Amino acid sequence: MGRIFGTDGVRGLANRDLTAELAVDLSVAAAHVLGEAGAFADQRPTAVVARDTRASGEFLEAAVVAGLASAGVDVHRLGVVPTPGAAYLTAFLEADMGVMISASHNPMPDNGIKFLARGGVKLDDAIEAAIEQRLEEPWDRPTGADVGRVGDSHAGLGAYVRHLLDTLPTRLDGMRVVLDCANGATHEAAPDAFARAGAEVIAIHAEPDGLNINERCGSTHLDDLRRVVVERRADVGFAFDGDADRCLAVDQFGEVVDGDQILAILALRGKREGLLVDDTVVATVMSNVGFTRAMDAAGITVLRTAVGDRYVLEEMRAGGYTLGGEQSGHVIMSRYATTGDGTLTALQLAAEMASTGRTMSELASAMQRLPQVLLNVGGVDRDGAASHEGLLAEVAAAEAKLGDSGRVLLRPSGTEPLVRVMVEAPTAEEAQEIADHLAGVVRTTLAL
Repeated sequence: MGRIFGTDGVRGLANRDLTAELAVDLSVAAAHVLGEAGAFADQRPTAVVARDTRASGEFLEAAVVAGLASAGVDVHRLGVVPTPGAAYLTAFLEADMGVMISASHNPMPDNGIKFLARGGVKLDDAIEAAIEQRLEEPWDRPTGADVGRVGDSHAGLGAYVRHLLDTLPTRLDGMRVVLDCANGATHEAAPDAFARAGAEVIAIHAEPDGLNINERCGSTHLDDLRRVVVERRADVGFAFDGDADRCLAVDQFGEVVDGDQILAILALRGKREGLLVDDTVVATVMSNVGFTRAMDAAGITVLRTAVGDRYVLEEMRAGGYTLGGEQSGHVIMSRYATTGDGTLTALQLAAEMASTGRTMSELASAMQRLPQVLLNVGGVDRDGAASHEGLLAEVAAAEAKLGDSGRVLLRPSGTEPLVRVMVEAPTAEEAQEIADHLAGVVRTTLAL
């Protein structure tokens, strides 16, 4: 069996790639590995299990719960809760492990399973590899009173919302906010949290039916949010993805504020308040050059990692840093959370608006984005992207052409069967031209 864990858990087409049988086996293996790693206390181990709103999450939840309970783990079933809510509740309930069933921003037919260790932290590569090695191995099954018990934790979502509100330095009274909930996991938590903080809330795409998660809405489809913000004369809009671990914003004019700008706003606030450890922020290789330039001007060091919030988290933990994130809208504030939290990010941005009296457009102007084009090339051998000599030569030629005025990044996706081509250049036209050329080279050289 090849490696089944990607950059964010196990994902695939539900009931084809990610089956009930695989979900059971993964859960049993995770229980065994985490137990042997010392995550479990002497008493019976416990786990929390949550999911997003996908229809397939219902049978996968049943399979995960069955696997854990059959391995002797007591299960707190949370129901529909955002990924960061599952992480928080893993720690809050002092569970030995957590499981989130979600494919994040992926289309509805996909689903995924991600595991959390005690404290609500993501697993490192070595633990995931150990889980894979234990799949389908023979094991002694508990019987009688030793099997795990299953119960529903109905108060979990409320505890998570109270935690979010406790992080706010100020109320949001008088602020009109539009929230695009992607028909996903935060369709209740985000509107509730903002309303309790005093904001006037206009929620869109907040009626999940199991089939409409991420469907032309949320952080990957911002047109509806931009339109509603302008039509309703809102102060700001926020869009989440299906499991609500990421957030993008829209200012009062309907202009998009991306993850780099969000990270810049929060980094500048952290430095101003003396809360940014070593005046350092962690970002990924995808972050816009404009972000780095803005941070340099403010005396803030930027550390770059591979793409994926898990790698941002690893760097943050290694250095004790308090802020990191990705251009896609994953923002990690380690003072409050162990993972990216879209609703937390949105609340903190709104609080910065309320505290400073500045609009979102004024806050976002702290950095100027270099024109950037990102193309996804499917139907190719993504594993060859880092080694094909002809392709690498074309990338080197593009980099030489841009010099210090831009950059090229070509990488395989860790969550989808794609190669991503990213180009930054002085003009949008030049970035598009180079990106189109390189995407064509990828299609030709890596065609399946």
